[in-house]
Amino acid sequence: MAGDEKFSLASAVYEKILAAIIDGHYPVHKKLPTEAQLCQRYEVSRPVLRDALARLKEDELVVSRRGSGSFVIRQPDSAVLQFAPISSIADIQRCFEFRADVESRAAHLAAMRRTPEQLEHIRHCYDVIGKANARQDLATDEDYRFHLAITEAASNHYYITVLKSLNESIKEGMNLTRRLSLMASRERLKLVQDEHLAIVEAIADKDAERAEAAMRSHIGNARHRMFEGTQ
Repeated sequence: MAGDEKFSLASAVYEKILAAIIDGHYPVHKKLPTEAQLCQRYEVSRPVLRDALARLKEDELVVSRRGSGSFVIRQPDSAVLQFAPISSIADIQRCFEFRADVESRAAHLAAMRRTPEQLEHIRHCYDVIGKANARQDLATDEDYRFHLAITEAASNHYYITVLKSLNESIKEGMNLTRRLSLMASRERLKLVQDEHLAIVEAIADKDAERAEAAMRSHIGNARHRMFEGTQ
Protein backbone atom coordinates (compact mmCIF):
# COMPACT_ATOMS: atom_id res chain seq x y z
CA MET A 1 0.00 0.00 0.00
CA ALA A 2 1.35 3.42 -0.97
CA GLY A 3 2.17 5.80 1.87
CA ASP A 4 -0.39 8.42 0.80
CA GLU A 5 -3.14 5.80 0.57
CA LYS A 6 -2.32 4.44 4.03
CA PHE A 7 -2.30 7.99 5.46
CA SER A 8 -5.70 8.72 3.88
CA LEU A 9 -7.23 5.46 5.14
CA ALA A 10 -5.81 6.00 8.62
CA SER A 11 -7.27 9.51 8.68
CA ALA A 12 -10.67 8.16 7.69
CA VAL A 13 -10.58 5.49 10.42
CA TYR A 14 -9.31 8.05 12.96
CA GLU A 15 -12.30 10.26 12.21
CA LYS A 16 -14.80 7.39 12.34
CA ILE A 17 -13.54 6.24 15.74
CA LEU A 18 -13.44 9.85 16.94
CA ALA A 19 -17.06 10.36 15.86
CA ALA A 20 -18.04 7.18 17.70
CA ILE A 21 -16.31 8.44 20.87
CA ILE A 22 -17.98 11.85 20.62
CA ASP A 23 -21.46 10.35 20.24
CA GLY A 24 -20.87 7.90 23.09
CA HIS A 25 -20.85 4.74 21.02
CA TYR A 26 -17.44 4.04 22.56
CA PRO A 27 -17.92 5.28 26.16
CA VAL A 28 -15.26 6.82 28.37
CA HIS A 29 -13.41 4.33 30.60
CA LYS A 30 -14.61 1.46 28.42
CA LYS A 31 -12.50 -0.81 26.27
CA LEU A 32 -12.56 -0.39 22.51
CA PRO A 33 -13.36 -3.46 20.41
CA THR A 34 -10.35 -5.63 19.63
CA GLU A 35 -8.07 -4.74 16.74
CA ALA A 36 -9.49 -7.63 14.74
CA GLN A 37 -13.05 -6.39 15.33
CA LEU A 38 -12.14 -2.81 14.45
CA CYS A 39 -10.34 -3.92 11.28
CA GLN A 40 -13.42 -5.86 10.24
CA ARG A 41 -15.79 -3.01 11.14
CA TYR A 42 -13.85 -0.37 9.21
CA GLU A 43 -12.56 -2.73 6.51
CA VAL A 44 -8.88 -1.85 6.89
CA SER A 45 -5.62 -3.66 7.61
CA ARG A 46 -3.99 -3.77 11.05
CA PRO A 47 -1.21 -1.29 10.07
CA VAL A 48 -3.85 1.26 9.01
CA LEU A 49 -5.86 0.73 12.18
CA ARG A 50 -2.78 1.01 14.39
CA ASP A 51 -1.87 4.29 12.71
CA ALA A 52 -5.34 5.64 13.47
CA LEU A 53 -5.16 4.43 17.09
CA ALA A 54 -1.70 6.00 17.47
CA ARG A 55 -3.17 9.37 16.47
CA LEU A 56 -6.00 9.00 18.98
CA LYS A 57 -3.40 8.26 21.66
CA GLU A 58 -1.41 11.36 20.68
CA ASP A 59 -4.60 13.38 21.05
CA GLU A 60 -5.03 11.89 24.54
CA LEU A 61 -8.38 10.29 23.73
CA VAL A 62 -7.31 6.64 23.89
CA VAL A 63 -4.73 4.75 25.95
CA SER A 64 -3.32 1.25 25.51
CA ARG A 65 -3.02 -1.03 28.51
CA ARG A 66 -0.67 -3.94 28.05
CA GLY A 67 -2.53 -7.20 27.84
CA SER A 68 -5.92 -5.45 28.07
CA GLY A 69 -6.33 -3.52 24.82
CA SER A 70 -7.21 0.12 24.14
CA PHE A 71 -9.50 2.20 26.35
CA VAL A 72 -11.28 5.52 25.80
CA ILE A 73 -10.07 8.05 28.38
CA ARG A 74 -11.75 11.24 27.19
CA GLN A 75 -14.89 12.21 25.28
CA PRO A 76 -14.53 15.46 23.32
CA ASP A 77 -17.33 17.98 23.64
CA SER A 78 -19.84 17.65 20.79
CA ALA A 79 -19.44 21.43 20.33
CA VAL A 80 -16.33 20.59 18.29
CA LEU A 81 -18.58 19.39 15.49
CA GLN A 82 -20.49 22.68 15.44
CA PHE A 83 -17.46 24.41 13.96
CA ALA A 84 -15.64 21.71 12.01
CA PRO A 85 -16.95 18.71 10.06
CA ILE A 86 -15.62 15.41 11.27
CA SER A 87 -14.04 14.93 7.83
CA SER A 88 -11.62 17.81 8.45
CA ILE A 89 -10.51 17.08 12.02
CA ALA A 90 -7.67 14.68 11.21
CA ASP A 91 -6.20 17.26 8.83
CA ILE A 92 -6.53 20.06 11.40
CA GLN A 93 -4.67 17.96 13.97
CA ARG A 94 -1.90 17.11 11.51
CA CYS A 95 -1.55 20.82 10.71
CA PHE A 96 -1.05 21.55 14.42
CA GLU A 97 1.57 18.79 14.49
CA PHE A 98 3.44 20.31 11.55
CA ARG A 99 3.19 23.85 12.91
CA ALA A 100 4.70 22.80 16.24
CA ASP A 101 7.98 21.96 14.49
CA VAL A 102 8.06 24.84 11.99
CA GLU A 103 6.89 27.66 14.23
CA SER A 104 8.90 26.66 17.28
CA ARG A 105 12.07 26.83 15.21
CA ALA A 106 10.96 30.16 13.73
CA ALA A 107 10.44 31.51 17.26
CA HIS A 108 13.95 30.31 18.16
CA LEU A 109 15.40 32.26 15.23
CA ALA A 110 13.19 35.27 15.92
CA ALA A 111 14.63 35.54 19.43
CA MET A 112 18.14 35.56 17.96
CA ARG A 113 17.53 37.85 14.99
CA ARG A 114 14.59 40.14 15.69
CA THR A 115 15.11 43.86 15.27
CA PRO A 116 13.61 46.43 17.68
CA GLU A 117 11.04 47.25 14.99
CA GLN A 118 10.07 43.60 14.57
CA LEU A 119 9.71 43.17 18.32
CA GLU A 120 7.48 46.23 18.45
CA HIS A 121 5.33 44.74 15.68
CA ILE A 122 5.05 41.41 17.55
CA ARG A 123 4.01 43.25 20.69
CA HIS A 124 1.47 45.26 18.71
CA CYS A 125 -0.05 42.05 17.31
CA TYR A 126 -0.19 40.62 20.83
CA ASP A 127 -1.99 43.76 22.10
CA VAL A 128 -4.49 43.59 19.23
CA ILE A 129 -5.44 40.03 20.24
CA GLY A 130 -5.90 41.22 23.84
CA LYS A 131 -8.28 43.96 22.75
CA ALA A 132 -10.21 41.51 20.57
CA ASN A 133 -10.48 39.11 23.52
CA ALA A 134 -11.90 41.90 25.67
CA ARG A 135 -14.60 42.45 23.04
CA GLN A 136 -15.20 38.67 22.82
CA ASP A 137 -14.31 38.80 19.12
CA LEU A 138 -13.27 35.66 17.28
CA ALA A 139 -9.90 37.24 16.29
CA THR A 140 -8.71 34.43 14.02
CA ASP A 141 -7.06 36.91 11.65
CA GLU A 142 -5.42 38.72 14.54
CA ASP A 143 -4.07 35.44 15.93
CA TYR A 144 -2.67 34.46 12.53
CA ARG A 145 -0.98 37.86 12.12
CA PHE A 146 0.70 37.40 15.52
CA HIS A 147 2.19 34.09 14.45
CA LEU A 148 3.17 35.51 11.07
CA ALA A 149 4.93 38.45 12.74
CA ILE A 150 7.09 36.05 14.74
CA THR A 151 7.90 34.04 11.62
CA GLU A 152 8.87 37.23 9.76
CA ALA A 153 11.23 38.13 12.63
CA ALA A 154 13.10 34.86 11.98
CA SER A 155 14.44 36.57 8.83
CA ASN A 156 14.26 33.41 6.73
CA HIS A 157 11.86 33.67 3.81
CA TYR A 158 11.31 29.91 3.69
CA TYR A 159 9.49 29.98 7.03
CA ILE A 160 7.34 32.89 5.87
CA THR A 161 6.51 31.09 2.60
CA VAL A 162 5.42 27.97 4.48
CA LEU A 163 3.20 29.88 6.91
CA LYS A 164 1.57 31.88 4.12
CA SER A 165 1.01 28.77 2.00
CA LEU A 166 -0.75 27.14 4.97
CA ASN A 167 -2.83 30.25 5.64
CA GLU A 168 -6.23 28.59 5.19
CA SER A 169 -5.34 25.40 7.07
CA ILE A 170 -3.82 27.31 9.98
CA LYS A 171 -6.82 29.62 10.23
CA GLU A 172 -9.18 26.64 10.14
CA GLY A 173 -7.54 25.28 13.30
CA MET A 174 -7.40 28.71 14.95
CA ASN A 175 -11.03 29.35 14.08
CA LEU A 176 -12.11 26.12 15.73
CA THR A 177 -10.08 26.49 18.92
CA ARG A 178 -10.92 30.19 19.34
CA ARG A 179 -14.66 29.54 18.88
CA LEU A 180 -14.51 26.87 21.55
CA SER A 181 -12.59 29.21 23.85
CA LEU A 182 -15.22 31.93 23.39
CA MET A 183 -17.88 29.43 24.43
CA ALA A 184 -15.86 28.51 27.51
CA SER A 185 -14.94 30.70 30.45
CA ARG A 186 -12.92 33.91 30.17
CA GLU A 187 -10.10 32.04 31.87
CA ARG A 188 -9.62 30.00 28.69
CA LEU A 189 -8.93 33.12 26.59
CA LYS A 190 -6.63 34.44 29.30
CA LEU A 191 -4.74 31.16 29.34
CA VAL A 192 -4.18 31.35 25.58
CA GLN A 193 -3.08 34.98 25.79
CA ASP A 194 -0.69 34.13 28.63
CA GLU A 195 0.90 31.56 26.33
CA HIS A 196 1.28 34.27 23.68
CA LEU A 197 2.88 36.54 26.27
CA ALA A 198 5.41 33.87 27.24
CA ILE A 199 6.53 33.72 23.60
CA VAL A 200 6.73 37.52 23.32
CA GLU A 201 8.78 37.84 26.50
CA ALA A 202 11.22 35.14 25.45
CA ILE A 203 11.75 36.83 22.09
CA ALA A 204 12.16 40.21 23.83
CA ASP A 205 14.79 38.67 26.11
CA LYS A 206 16.52 37.09 23.11
CA ASP A 207 16.21 33.73 24.83
CA ALA A 208 16.01 31.42 21.83
CA GLU A 209 15.57 28.16 23.74
CA ARG A 210 12.75 29.60 25.86
CA ALA A 211 11.04 31.08 22.81
CA GLU A 212 11.17 27.74 21.00
CA ALA A 213 9.79 25.86 24.02
CA ALA A 214 7.05 28.44 24.59
CA MET A 215 5.89 28.24 20.97
CA ARG A 216 5.95 24.44 20.92
CA SER A 217 3.98 24.35 24.18
CA HIS A 218 1.43 26.87 22.89
CA ILE A 219 0.72 25.00 19.66
CA GLY A 220 0.63 21.64 21.46
CA ASN A 221 -1.81 23.06 23.99
CA ALA A 222 -3.97 24.46 21.20
CA ARG A 223 -4.06 21.03 19.59
CA HIS A 224 -5.28 19.43 22.82
CA ARG A 225 -7.70 22.29 23.62
CA MET A 226 -9.51 21.37 20.43
CA PHE A 227 -10.88 18.35 22.26
CA GLU A 228 -11.55 20.11 25.56
CA GLY A 229 -14.68 21.64 24.09
CA THR A 230 -16.28 24.29 26.25
CA GLN A 231 -15.48 22.80 29.63
